[in-house]
Amino acid sequence: MYAARRWWHDTAGGLPATFWYLWAGLLINRAGAFAMLFLSLYLTDVRGASVGLAGTVVGAYGAGGAAGVLLGGVLADRWGRRATLLAAHLATAALMVALAFSRPLLLIAVLAALVGVVHSMPSPAFVAAIVDVVPAERRSRAFNLQFWAFNLGMAVASLLAGVLAEASFTALFLVDAGATLTAAAVIGWKVPETLRLARPTADHPPAARAAARSVRPRRPGLHTALTDRTFLVFVGLTFVLAVLTMQTSTIMPLAMRADGLGPSAYGVVVALGGALIVIGQLFVPRLIDRHRKDVVLAASTALLALGFGVLAVADELAVYLGAAVVWTVGSMLAAPPNAQINADLAPPQLRARYQSVFYLTFPAAAFIAPTLGGVSLEHLGDLHWLIVGGVGLLAALGHLLAGPPRERHVAALRQAARPELTTTADRVPTA
Repeated sequence: MYAARRWWHDTAGGLPATFWYLWAGLLINRAGAFAMLFLSLYLTDVRGASVGLAGTVVGAYGAGGAAGVLLGGVLADRWGRRATLLAAHLATAALMVALAFSRPLLLIAVLAALVGVVHSMPSPAFVAAIVDVVPAERRSRAFNLQFWAFNLGMAVASLLAGVLAEASFTALFLVDAGATLTAAAVIGWKVPETLRLARPTADHPPAARAAARSVRPRRPGLHTALTDRTFLVFVGLTFVLAVLTMQTSTIMPLAMRADGLGPSAYGVVVALGGALIVIGQLFVPRLIDRHRKDVVLAASTALLALGFGVLAVADELAVYLGAAVVWTVGSMLAAPPNAQINADLAPPQLRARYQSVFYLTFPAAAFIAPTLGGVSLEHLGDLHWLIVGGVGLLAALGHLLAGPPRERHVAALRQAARPELTTTADRVPTA
């Protein structure tokens, strides 16, 4: 019993109640966000669109997502986290209802692009709100639970989507809208506004006021994140990690087909990764807490490199499954420190904007991975996986080199943050 209580404390203890409502909202949001998973099938099977047109519409959704991430970051820092989350969720629900009853393909394309915008807007606000309310020493656990909820929600969404799509695509969109409204209700009812900006006063220590002046941007805005070299180095390393991860859904299916393995084999590999995350992610904090974040990220990126590099000699399902275990463990270890470093690097008044730039790495990787990877696999064959592994090992080395100066930069930001930002963290009870 003591061991179980200790594990629970190490995994989820000491987190504010507001975090758990944010967590619940995220889980409901992800579990209900299944309509767009079947958008291409809906367009071809129900609306009679060609495969090319369906791809264009899905691409519009992706382009909207890139714009939505940036918009969500700016609004979360200006309006507030809660207002941005509510606006995005309510707009998503309305657009889903519109999609359910729209017939012209041009209208569906426009709505899909708008859904892409509002679907991506909550991401920076969710993370910024978590940083606002969770003490720095507990954020690794909070981000670990966030990653777990995201993957658990996606697993539930995938199962529900298949069942609903068999019954009715209209129901698919309407149930999605209902789940989104439920998430909005949880946020509106239980999540207070966590953004509280304050100016430094004479009551603050002179050293803290001097640190604030040295770090505070003269014209705080999105461009600050885009010109922060320490932050951009970290974003670049995260981009490499994202490109490696995207191999699973973009290039690996092609490699498995070339090895004579069918879609069912690919489904088993993907399901194994999802199951490992759902079952094992809650045990990650105790594994990594005693180690420096840059060392953990270097080790996790090296595991991803090793896992994908092994595919150069894979020709049987067993090898793919073994490789999947290796790269999934790497992804699991990377999630908490990756999110925590991203939060630490952001000046308090620009938290959501920094999150939005960070989240751009994922749509960028979703474009680069299949575009370059397809050409690489076609012309280089199995050598493609050795290149992927080599790039991953270089990124692992990059984390080790960038870690010490990044920690010094974070220390300066923390000293400057004391007079800069007051959040609701100290006034929200812990669960």
